[in-house]
Amino acid sequence: MPKSLKKSCTTQTSISRYFGGLSSSSSSFASNKQRGINPNPAEQQLSRGNQKLSSDDELELPRKRVKPSPKDHQAEDVECEPASCQGIKDTKLTLSRKAGSLCSSTLEKLKGFTCGAEPRVVSSITREETETADAGQESSDWSPRCATGQPETTHRLQHAEREHEGEEEDDKGKVDLGLAAAKQGVHFSQFAKTGGGKCAELGPPLDCSTSSRRSKSIFTPLEQQVIQLKQQHKDALLAVECGYKYRFFGEDAEIAAKELNIVCHLDHNFMTCSIPTHRLFVHVRRLVSHGHKVGVVKQTETSAIKASGANRNTLFTRQLSALYTKSTLVGEDVNPVCRLGDVEEGGCDDVVSDPPDSFLLCISENWDKLKKQLTVGLVAVQPSTGDVLLDCFPDGPSRSELECRVLKINPVEILVPSDLSEQTERLLHSITNASAQADDRVRVERRDSAEFEFASAMNTVTSFYCHIQAKGSRSLSSVASLESPVISCLGPLIQYLQEFNLERVLRSESSFRRLTCESEIMTLSAGTLRNLEILNNQTDGSVKGSLLWVLDHTRTPFGRRIMRKWVSQPLTDLQSISERQDAVQEILESDSLTLNSIRSLLSRLPDLERGICSIYHKKSSTQEFYLISSSLSRLGLELQTLLPAMRSQISSGLLRSLLLDTPDQLIPAQSFLKVLNEKAAKSGNKTELFSDLSGFPVLQERMEQIQTVLREIQDHRKDIRLILKAPALEYTTVSGQEFLIEVKNSVSSIVPPEWVKISSTKAVSRYHSPFLVDRYKKLQQLREQLMLDCQREWTNFLDQFGEHYHTMKRAISHLATMDCLFSLAEVAKQGDYCRPEVCDNKHQITIRDGRHPAIDLLMGEHNQYVPNHTELQGDGRRTMIITGPNMGGKSSYIRQVALICVMAQMGSYVPASAACVGILDGIYTRMGASDNIYKGRSTFMEELTEASDIISRATKQSLVILDELGRGTSTHDGIAIAYATLEYFIKDVKALTLFVTHYPPLCELERVYPEHVSNYHMAFLLNEPDISADTDDGEVQPEFITFLYQLTEGAAGRSYGLNVARLADIPDPILLTAAHKARELEKVVDARRKNKKLLSDLWRISDRSSLMKWLQLNS
Repeated sequence: MPKSLKKSCTTQTSISRYFGGLSSSSSSFASNKQRGINPNPAEQQLSRGNQKLSSDDELELPRKRVKPSPKDHQAEDVECEPASCQGIKDTKLTLSRKAGSLCSSTLEKLKGFTCGAEPRVVSSITREETETADAGQESSDWSPRCATGQPETTHRLQHAEREHEGEEEDDKGKVDLGLAAAKQGVHFSQFAKTGGGKCAELGPPLDCSTSSRRSKSIFTPLEQQVIQLKQQHKDALLAVECGYKYRFFGEDAEIAAKELNIVCHLDHNFMTCSIPTHRLFVHVRRLVSHGHKVGVVKQTETSAIKASGANRNTLFTRQLSALYTKSTLVGEDVNPVCRLGDVEEGGCDDVVSDPPDSFLLCISENWDKLKKQLTVGLVAVQPSTGDVLLDCFPDGPSRSELECRVLKINPVEILVPSDLSEQTERLLHSITNASAQADDRVRVERRDSAEFEFASAMNTVTSFYCHIQAKGSRSLSSVASLESPVISCLGPLIQYLQEFNLERVLRSESSFRRLTCESEIMTLSAGTLRNLEILNNQTDGSVKGSLLWVLDHTRTPFGRRIMRKWVSQPLTDLQSISERQDAVQEILESDSLTLNSIRSLLSRLPDLERGICSIYHKKSSTQEFYLISSSLSRLGLELQTLLPAMRSQISSGLLRSLLLDTPDQLIPAQSFLKVLNEKAAKSGNKTELFSDLSGFPVLQERMEQIQTVLREIQDHRKDIRLILKAPALEYTTVSGQEFLIEVKNSVSSIVPPEWVKISSTKAVSRYHSPFLVDRYKKLQQLREQLMLDCQREWTNFLDQFGEHYHTMKRAISHLATMDCLFSLAEVAKQGDYCRPEVCDNKHQITIRDGRHPAIDLLMGEHNQYVPNHTELQGDGRRTMIITGPNMGGKSSYIRQVALICVMAQMGSYVPASAACVGILDGIYTRMGASDNIYKGRSTFMEELTEASDIISRATKQSLVILDELGRGTSTHDGIAIAYATLEYFIKDVKALTLFVTHYPPLCELERVYPEHVSNYHMAFLLNEPDISADTDDGEVQPEFITFLYQLTEGAAGRSYGLNVARLADIPDPILLTAAHKARELEKVVDARRKNKKLLSDLWRISDRSSLMKWLQLNS
């Protein structure tokens, strides 16, 4: 190291507690400068000539240190040379109240000071004075006119104070125009960019003999603030508001840059990336869709109010304003108005859309050591709509009950304790990894297991519900009566939602409902939902091809959610089923225009259910509120006009109950809408939001104060006109600066010297008089205070609307039900469906010309689907054994029967010419062959586990479907298991059963139980020319068949698997070999059967004559 640089260590200035010190990298930087090396030419070129420095002599500052020797000056010059070249365009000035006023001689020296001179470092800045670093102004002309010997620099300093947050932060506020330089002293701070990307502020001399003697912190104030926030929210990606953008820091920045495909770079001590404020909702949704928890940190101070306060030289205070995960996307940050109104027009193509449901599911487990029984409790809440589901149930090692409920709820986020059992962990692992796309996967949040203990959860629940007295709220006694596993879920769920300020939905009594009620809902197991493709298809997991896809012709988002619930939870109450069927029938057969008008009202509606829930959470924007309230008001008025026609023309009891009460329930929306200014609400301007301020005295008073200041400013024009001798002079506004006095440069001599020049061009200059500076500052403070007042009044306004939340939600639920009934009617009309007869006292399934609803729709209008009959009688032939060739249509047929039963019990018409269905308590299926790696089960184990669940749960009122049970093991074992299982259902369970098999021995059960069992097969044509007997060379040709897809009585002798092999393009040599081997095996089996028959006949012979006759026949 050069000698001069070594000496500089003894006089090195102090390092700011929030910037990095002058490390070895900074020393190498200075060394490079001596060698003529420019480490960063771009920065030097950008900043050349923009930073003005001065010594303490020139500024006449109080001396607080010993004057350094010339050698020390030489060392200091070396140290600060990079800083003088790398300064940003903004002026590096710090105003201090401790220094005295500036005399005219000093100001004259400052006037002539230029950046070209080699600066001396002011090192008299104390640690308290270096707590802030100045963010400079935008490059504009702030100099007043120089008259009577007063230099421009004085007024430049008057307006240089500004709230700042380190070199890296954008200033949110505007410059304070009313600071008087006479009351302020000036200190200059220099920032040197070190090789490590950190800034060092030069201060008092510091002994650098040891490396441990460094400043208190190397972090900037903003970085320190971010570190504190990150310590409080370690599991969230924090988007920190900095001026007109949001920034991520450190590891958060690297993750956000990767997910959002934006640039991440090193800034001071941390990697950082940023997004503009107006695109916050887009990027938050993208991050959340990939499973991250995102926190939005906002500035809680405004610039004008802060500038007038005692803490004007400190950092902007910030705090976490919102947290978002997949289930908690509620708030104006993530629900802009374009998501509600403009999405059909393609205005928000890059916005991640909301899933149909966004449930947050909480799971708890309770193991009873005495009974050796696991009890699972769950609570599912959808914060965006307010729905809350409860359930408590015993479960086995396979967790089949839990899996069924998870599939029905379809959560986007699951809350579990940290000590979850291994079996449940495996289930969750398989569920969360079911989707290949990261943004479709379920997010799992793990919490401390202590929160799930009953005592801790009960304390949380008690403290949450004990003080609730609002109308419609859930009482503590009703909550305490819940099962202990449910309370163990409710406690952690309350704590979790309180982090998001969304716990209010758990207070509502009407929102709570049981997920499963055995007496009201048909049981559809998890396997049934998958195998029958009720909610999703099994090919790619999408909705297309499923029963939901067939029936869902709803026009509203809230109607779509109700339809999903109807499809996955068919009814078992005959009266409710009949009411839905009557409503659908009236919609189909009615010629009234009233029903058509009602359905047209449901078109192009926003998601009213989520909208009112957002208002209920007090997280709604003005745009969203106006859209929701105006839609509700319009619906209420339109339905009100249709009331007379509805009373006279509609006869269905369900339709009348849904429509006649709805207009009255929507009336409150009109009163709230009248208070709002439409233009201000649509633009988000809360200061002019309320058209009538009589109900808002605080806003009224604040507006009067603003008007008073504006009048004073307008009256000041008279004085300005007299001074400038311009009778018609008016204020101008340029680049957001208001009340500017514009004067031509040719007559600028008449401008008073105390006026402050704001900006200028070649032709004109613009000024503020001292009076305007003071009044404009006051006006800005009042405007920002008005914004805060308006925000408080807006929150109170939303709270008042929330009092009608339960009534509005009930009305929207009625509209959703109407939407679903219209959808079922449209499906019945387009698909040529029939109204099924649903019987409560008959145990049967009789279907004429039944069709598979999804396949029938996918085939289009060509009528290619072959209809089939079904006849199952509980007291007669209740079991069908179905055989036939592979790909003959067996699986499609049994699915068709089950889907028709589901449609009938949800109140829909069915794809058949006639149908009579007895009410089923559940449908259980065992289909397909696949292992489950996550659960550690082989294919055969998976088969038998599902069969075991069905055996334990099926009743006489159930429909059981078993497809090829026992094929995952050897032939003998498979036949034995399938035979025994089927016989058990025939003799003991006595359920309606469809059994598909390729094992011919099972068909013998028809002979054993002729009253209860019948054999069927899928018909086909066997092409004789392609089947040859053994040729001379011993070659055997595989058979070729034509599928007829028609259910026919009797058992099929063979499965014709080689025909499927041909269709799969198996090479011909392999097919020939397989055909030859199949013929050999058939001969062996036929020989065994023949010998067995001969032996049986021989065993029955008891005399000589019969023996001789047997020998003649078999010789």
